[in-house]
Amino acid sequence: MSTTTAVAPLITQDADALVTAARRAAEAAGVTVSVTVLDAGGHLLAFRRDDRAVLISGETSTRKAYTALQLNAPTADLVDAVQPGGPFHTLPTALDRPLLFIAGGVPVHRDGRLIGAIGVGGGAPEQDHTFATTAVETLA
Repeated sequence: MSTTTAVAPLITQDADALVTAARRAAEAAGVTVSVTVLDAGGHLLAFRRDDRAVLISGETSTRKAYTALQLNAPTADLVDAVQPGGPFHTLPTALDRPLLFIAGGVPVHRDGRLIGAIGVGGGAPEQDHTFATTAVETLA
């Protein structure tokens, strides 16, 4: 007989904490961002777009979170894979939603299992990645 270890899911309180941490990191750097947090099923748990953020940054943060969730990898690590000849070059046409392969999407794990993802958009890709990573580290 085998036993299954339950993993606590990503809940709204966690999602709000991720948004707050990413926003604070961005504000400390003087950057205005949008932040999206999805649960493991790809459902929106939290979203924040500052009024000063570029309107498209909300869509960008959502697509980054979705990409990180679907591929269970930080989007910063996937950039080379989608270049012509790369292993993911044709992947975006195979899924229902478009993916976004620039830094700023980071999967969220608990007990080694994928429970959601965060996406940050509005800064330079490297900044967005740092803001998202900083937020995920605060949940640990």
